[in-house]
Amino acid sequence: MKAVIFAVLAGLFWGVGEVFTKSVLHTKQIGPVTAIAVRSTVALPVLWLVYAVVVRGAGLEPRDWSHAEPATLWKLVLGSGLLAGAGGMVCFYTALNFGDVGRIKPIAFALAPATAVILGWLALGEPMNARKAAAVGLILLGVVLLAAE
Repeated sequence: MKAVIFAVLAGLFWGVGEVFTKSVLHTKQIGPVTAIAVRSTVALPVLWLVYAVVVRGAGLEPRDWSHAEPATLWKLVLGSGLLAGAGGMVCFYTALNFGDVGRIKPIAFALAPATAVILGWLALGEPMNARKAAAVGLILLGVVLLAAE
């Protein structure tokens, strides 16, 4: 249940935040890369504060993460940092600059879980069943419907 609550909160934060972002981009006074830079600059100190509380203060996560296996660290840096962090944000904010938030947000944030389900099954050995496969199919159908003009 905790996972669902945090997922709902993340969706709400992102949904509201991206409406603000689209409003900012719509003014043409700020571009998408500037918006990402400001977003990241504002988020970074908050994230390091939360890190200090969760890892250093409460000990809820491993403190010696920097000594993880090199393959693990490379996946963190390349996958989470470069692909999901920088690449995803640059592409998303650029799309948001050109399109309606009501179209762009659902497309980007529907493909992310569909991709994760498929890769989780193929690369991580997570279980796949008819219900998950149907859900991915419905997600992809929704993306096609939203993307078609």
